[in-house]
Amino acid sequence: MHRSRLITVAATAAMTVVAGCGGGGGPAAAPSPTATATATATATGRLTVTSSAYAEGGTIPRRHTCDGADVSPPLALGAAPAHTASLALVLRDADASHGTFAHWLVWDVDPHTRQLSAGEHPRGASEGRNDFGKTGYGGPCPPRGDRPHHYVLTVYAVDRRVSLAVGASRADLLRALSGHTVAVGTLTGRYGRS
Repeated sequence: MHRSRLITVAATAAMTVVAGCGGGGGPAAAPSPTATATATATATGRLTVTSSAYAEGGTIPRRHTCDGADVSPPLALGAAPAHTASLALVLRDADASHGTFAHWLVWDVDPHTRQLSAGEHPRGASEGRNDFGKTGYGGPCPPRGDRPHHYVLTVYAVDRRVSLAVGASRADLLRALSGHTVAVGTLTGRYGRS
């Protein structure tokens, strides 16, 4: 009986470890619903987000990573709902080994913005502190040898301007968006380093 209980405990622990590893080798699981639930709880609309640098699910070019120029990718944004007061952007690594890793946080982007050029800081917007500990964009930079990680760029249409200090964290931004997100759109790209 003791051996049976030990096997059950070991199997449960193994399943927990496997379920908790985002970038361990197999296809990435869909981002956790709780990862963006705080900010998207009231979102009813969808935004279109595309890039001329990579397609949905495609490989992010080296230029936009830590191995290249490390500049943000060019973006094209669909029209936001009429009552949108600002846009916010979050780029995160969904496969980071210790949970979500924030690469770029931007808020108070003009709601009429339809394009951002590569490396562009949106005029009048504020940027937060990424998980590299720097303010601004920090491109994909997964550990060498990992399978390609999935990087999810989420654009939020917000019904107000966000009042946060420059350098705020992802958690700060998501709290500020909670209950004020009216539409959301995503673009996911992949990047790996050998």
